[in-house]
Amino acid sequence: MVSTYPGCPLPLLTRSQSNQQIVIGQIDSLTSKILHEKRKIWVHLPDSYRQEASAKRRYPVVYLLDGDSHFPSLVGMIHQLSSVNGNTICPEMIVVGIPNTNRQRDLTPTPGGGMMPSAADSTRRKNSGGGEQFTAFIEGELIPHIDSLYPTEPYKVFIGHSLGGLLVINTLIHHPNLFNAYVAIEPSMWWADQQLLNTAQQVIASQKYAGKALFMGIANTMESTMDTLRVQADTSGSTKHIRSILALDHLLKANGQTGLRYQGKYYGLDDHSSVPLIAEYDALHFLFAAYRFKLTDQDYEEDNTGLADKLTTHFRAATRQLGYPVKPPESLVNDLGSYMVSQQKFKKAESLFKLNVANYPASFNAYDSYGDYFVGKKDTVRAIANFQKSLSLKEASATRKKLVALQALSSPGPSPADKPRN
Repeated sequence: MVSTYPGCPLPLLTRSQSNQQIVIGQIDSLTSKILHEKRKIWVHLPDSYRQEASAKRRYPVVYLLDGDSHFPSLVGMIHQLSSVNGNTICPEMIVVGIPNTNRQRDLTPTPGGGMMPSAADSTRRKNSGGGEQFTAFIEGELIPHIDSLYPTEPYKVFIGHSLGGLLVINTLIHHPNLFNAYVAIEPSMWWADQQLLNTAQQVIASQKYAGKALFMGIANTMESTMDTLRVQADTSGSTKHIRSILALDHLLKANGQTGLRYQGKYYGLDDHSSVPLIAEYDALHFLFAAYRFKLTDQDYEEDNTGLADKLTTHFRAATRQLGYPVKPPESLVNDLGSYMVSQQKFKKAESLFKLNVANYPASFNAYDSYGDYFVGKKDTVRAIANFQKSLSLKEASATRKKLVALQALSSPGPSPADKPRN
């Protein structure tokens, strides 16, 4: 059977009883009036959405340029950092990969050519400079399309590499409110004789980027005789790429008063092609620094409500930085509560399950776990009530079995007067 998500008729991967394939996303498409063509997009939805679509959770969205190249690695990374082993490096997110039809046209904001003049430059110029039109497609058609189909939060991340990084920087400068966070990896700031770099030098200091964040990854594209200091004094065409990026990095660091939360990182062991993977990993850590929740030994000790209070305080702070309501992950709180029940720390466990029910009132699992807590407390009445609430949200055989067993135990046996007489 093909796995289907609303609005995504074409499977990227299929899953059936016979082949047991692993599904990481699906192919959707939309016909663009702005670009005058049909565009495919690759969409990944988080595990919690696919497992419990009725819970009414909403997710930040990552828009990924060169999606046909970077989609699998970024999806796997976000899954690992948001869901596996209790990780809270970043939240679960919807990932929208944007494959290319004409990469040079769409990802270059102005017509331009190579770093060094050549006979091919005239062809490049004719086939470039469509970046603003492509941005209009993203803003006016793609984002509304995704928002109409999926449970999205208003928080959006824009990621691009090379020419894609150039478009990311162009968007930050000319359309800063289109995204909340920007990741530019090896942006081709040399393009069109550094035209965008020159624009940045003129306008960055005067703009305000409150609430916005940018991570920029810089690879080692120099000859072995160079370093990041010596290369800045070089004038050869072969170093124009990294010199342009370093100039942008210095400009951004010198203008901290703009309100932009910025980090630039140099990767001496990676080149232009290998750097996206590690840069995306570091970017997720940077962008969601306020999201990560760290547990200590003390959190597991005294039997009180301190851990639930700590979670609430932490994610309120994350809400302030990220600008949308951020809740403690249900799975994390649920696992912590279950562990506290196993350790008979019932005050701590109850405060955690109460937190989950308050934050995820449409989640059958939150009430099912709260019911398990009351089973551990031997409070049959409230255990039954929570299992019934869970089943009212979603029928689950495991919950039904627990409810039937409790109801059988709580039903009074027949009285002597009810016994049959000979």
